Amino acid sequence: MTEIRTIASGLLFPEGPVALPDGSFLVVEIARRTVSRIAPDGTVTVVAEPGGGPNGLAIGADGAAYVCNNGGFEFTHEPGHGLRPAWQAHDYLCGRIERVDLATGKVEVVTRGLPERRLKGPNDLVVDRTGAIWFTDLGKRRPNDLDWGGVYWLSPDRKEIKEVAYPVLTPNGIGLSPDETVLYVAETEGARLWAFDIVGPGEVKKHPYPSPHGGRLVHQSGGHEYKRFDSLAVEASGNICVATLMTGGISVIAPTGELVEFVPMPDRMTTNLCFGGPDLRKAYVTLSLSGRLVELPWPRPGLPLNFLNR
Repeated sequence: MTEIRTIASGLLFPEGPVALPDGSFLVVEIARRTVSRIAPDGTVTVVAEPGGGPNGLAIGADGAAYVCNNGGFEFTHEPGHGLRPAWQAHDYLCGRIERVDLATGKVEVVTRGLPERRLKGPNDLVVDRTGAIWFTDLGKRRPNDLDWGGVYWLSPDRKEIKEVAYPVLTPNGIGLSPDETVLYVAETEGARLWAFDIVGPGEVKKHPYPSPHGGRLVHQSGGHEYKRFDSLAVEASGNICVATLMTGGISVIAPTGELVEFVPMPDRMTTNLCFGGPDLRKAYVTLSLSGRLVELPWPRPGLPLNFLNR
């Protein structure tokens, strides 16, 4: 196993890591219901308290943090391991996209979805060069049923929202190819990676049946190990790095669909990653069951994120 270094521990189901230029990190703590900052020495401070279930996080063109808020989970505790999400929270109200002022901690709701289809459990997001936000809505799970999810686009001025793909089974991680012509979406329950060819603002080319939602299948996890896909990050080369649950690790997938490598991690809830450090050759990974943010060297550079000065 690649040598890893723990940057911070004791986090309450961390997700959405962002490596900032000053050497600190932003994460969400879903069970704590906060956006938190981690200093280089591992000190954790609360930046904002959105409540609900802050999940994916990204920096927008205005320098604010944009957060997918899934509305919250009920959590269970695995003895000897840690917290993991179970069902929709008892105090769940709705899903939403939120803007967080990193200087003041002020939280504003940007959208709760379309009038005809409200957001249930927004999960992850990516900001393109124009400042528009592409995001997934995974839906919510209850003891006896599960929502369909979808993929959405939010305009740079935040005044227009479009449904990109629906229905999608548990869409989770989302990212863009280096030239921003392809949108990638990771499906949790099927451990599938889908691609959508972008043809305009909030518009993608739809592939016909048997695609369930118009995406084209890039990769489906196979073999005898149980895997589920979570969030993702893209390398400068175009490879898609998908945080992988249950058989915890990072699945590195070529745009053509081949599995380049699988990097095992010591936590079956390996939920998200980002790139940082010199030449973006460090991977920062959230190990959510054990409540850690860890660092490991990465063999290839990551793709620089828009609006994140380095």
